[in-house]
Amino acid sequence: MSVDRISLPDSQPALRVMPMPADLNQHGDVFGGWVMAQVDVAGAILAMHRAKGRVATVSVNSFLFKQPVSVGDIVSFYAEIVRVGRTSITVNVEVYAERNYAALITVKVTEAQLTYVAIDGNGNKRDLTSEIT
Repeated sequence: MSVDRISLPDSQPALRVMPMPADLNQHGDVFGGWVMAQVDVAGAILAMHRAKGRVATVSVNSFLFKQPVSVGDIVSFYAEIVRVGRTSITVNVEVYAERNYAALITVKVTEAQLTYVAIDGNGNKRDLTSEIT
């Protein structure tokens, strides 16, 4: 796997975390499921702001792992809304890892697209144009 050195996006990340040893698989890399869970959180933060309330993940439209994540990496999750429907919000999430602090290498490790649906207090879909009750 080649490592392309890149810069972080100019926008603010939705989430930044550092994986810990408990997040490793048997090969010493961070579990893909851990990364997926953090992507879902980052996308949901942006979707909740847009929905002005609760959302639920309804689909993972795409998910691509490009590079492994390691303990000690600072992992930044950048989210962008790409579509808003009547009840749904589709979000792209790009994930970057900053590593090797002597040379400060930044790599894109994951990209994904998820769709969330706005829900009311009872868990029912709600129109994004209506007021929250």
